[in-house]
Amino acid sequence: PDPIMTKKRRNGGRNKKGRGHVPYIRCDNCARACPKDKAVKRFLIKNMVEQAAVRDIAEASVYDTYVLPKLYIKMQYCISCAIHSKQVRNRSHEGRKDRTPPPRFRPRRKE
Repeated sequence: PDPIMTKKRRNGGRNKKGRGHVPYIRCDNCARACPKDKAVKRFLIKNMVEQAAVRDIAEASVYDTYVLPKLYIKMQYCISCAIHSKQVRNRSHEGRKDRTPPPRFRPRRKE
């Protein structure tokens, strides 16, 4: 009888399934080459202007209700950087079996 190696994750840490090969991306933090399906992807939405200058711009603007533009950046991290920056956490043997997505939070709009 051949000993069967234990398997840590049912997807092998990737989202590849029948593809064979996927292109590599570079981590936005450390520039490590990482398969695109294994990388941790996060959408970063930031204001173009830092918070300190928002009021100055609003006062100087000729429009009374001018919405400042936002910066939409797709960040792609290797696993090491994602863990280090606390984007993802390691989970227990039982916790890894839980495949429900984490709760999505939307920033509340000020009205």
